[in-house]
Amino acid sequence: MSAKKRYSTTFPPLRHLSDQKVEKGLAHRAKLPPVIKKLVNSWKNEEHFNHISPVSLPSDDAIVALIHKARSILFPGYFTGTKLHQSNLEYFIGQETSNLFEMLVAQISMAIRHDCQRHELPCTNCDELSHQVAVTFIERLPQVLELLTTDINATLAGDPATKSPDEVIFCYPGLLATTVYRLAHELNKLEVPIIPRIMTEYAHSRTGIDIHPGATIGPGFFIDHGTGVVIGETTIIGQSVRIYQGVTLGALSLPRDAGEKLYKQKRHPTIEDNVIIYANT
Repeated sequence: MSAKKRYSTTFPPLRHLSDQKVEKGLAHRAKLPPVIKKLVNSWKNEEHFNHISPVSLPSDDAIVALIHKARSILFPGYFTGTKLHQSNLEYFIGQETSNLFEMLVAQISMAIRHDCQRHELPCTNCDELSHQVAVTFIERLPQVLELLTTDINATLAGDPATKSPDEVIFCYPGLLATTVYRLAHELNKLEVPIIPRIMTEYAHSRTGIDIHPGATIGPGFFIDHGTGVVIGETTIIGQSVRIYQGVTLGALSLPRDAGEKLYKQKRHPTIEDNVIIYANT
């Protein structure tokens, strides 16, 4: 009888392979400290921008979460996994509103404190002021809801392609941009620093629609398609206005010193009631 053939399996030395990977990683990692030192030293130069300070800036992630929370209150049942009915609606709205209040206080407080530091002002009542502003903003939510209802109805009346209010609320970029604008506009009127712009720039990045929170927009506003729409800070828009994609309600480009002279002065168009502005105007 022939002897059984023996098979042997040889594995490469594991230690050798792992050592090679570690050595390669260490060799590349060794190049990082000089770059880190160069970056740190660059921020000693006042020409470079940084925020190295014990006073925190508002968090853009937290502000986006704040937008989502406000939308869940304004449109209950649309942007939450919770099943709602009349028996639990008040509890749900109460819980969401309480959470929104806490989120607002935290972010507004940071924004106000940072503004005080930037202008070298004493911050003696920043905490109390942030609470006052937060509750005033929440008190205005019913008015924001009324305006958004007119915006949804304007969309339903103005776009034959839409099938239902659900489609408008879930899908239409114009309504998302308008919702964020109307929320940011209230904070802007309350003179909250930086947060309103973070909010509208989030909507801009999501929709391609750039609405400055300082603009004044009446009820029944409808942006169709929306990509490329720009609405400047001092724009005034009446009621029942419809705007299509590519419309710019802007101002001339001005030197910085001229812009400062015109700060809060009227420099953007006024659109009267019942106007339609077609694409790329």
